[in-house]
Amino acid sequence: MEQPYVYAYPPGTGPSAPPPPQGGGVAGVIVDPRFCAPYPVDLAIVRKMMKLTDGNFVITDVNGNLLFKVKEPVFGLHDKRILLDGSGSPVLTLREKMVSLHDRWQVFRGGSTEQRDLLYTVKRSSMLQFKTKLDVFLSHNKDEKRCDFRVKGSWLERSCVVYAGESDAIVAQMHRRHTVQSVFLGKDNFSVTVYPNVDYAFIASLVVILDDVNREDRNAS
Repeated sequence: MEQPYVYAYPPGTGPSAPPPPQGGGVAGVIVDPRFCAPYPVDLAIVRKMMKLTDGNFVITDVNGNLLFKVKEPVFGLHDKRILLDGSGSPVLTLREKMVSLHDRWQVFRGGSTEQRDLLYTVKRSSMLQFKTKLDVFLSHNKDEKRCDFRVKGSWLERSCVVYAGESDAIVAQMHRRHTVQSVFLGKDNFSVTVYPNVDYAFIASLVVILDDVNREDRNAS
């Protein structure tokens, strides 16, 4: 049975019943209804420091069930990553535009890179940044005058927050998790709390892009 289209903040609900994102979108189904839940979803992210094979970036639920993993390019096309679901099927394709002033990523449905399958675009809010600031524009937001979502915070401290539009309404929040075992095994563990009725595949893709932004900044320094 097909799931209904759900919104992050139905009238009169949510932390402060915020308005819809100013870019014209809603924080509900962005990728697929199956990735929206009527309760908070905690994504556990494990990223291996040594990048040798696919599966170094894994996203599970709190019980350890695999939700997503990232298929990284091994050689050649370093501008593209694919978010796979637990069964190995492509959910999203993330492609970085190599010639862009603000470092722009385009996110497409499934394994496609066709413009008709474009879901949203992510870019830095400014060229020079001391802390992470990304703007997200849904595909119908052609003029990109106002973003549909914002990402702000410190990636190094794993304290980034995703906001709806230009409001203060939080749709997802990152938390650092340090364990002696994870450091010993060369793994970076952190979690992301996705608010009710927010598409967690969408949030997972933003985490992957944040990781990519951070790696580029480190390589440039």
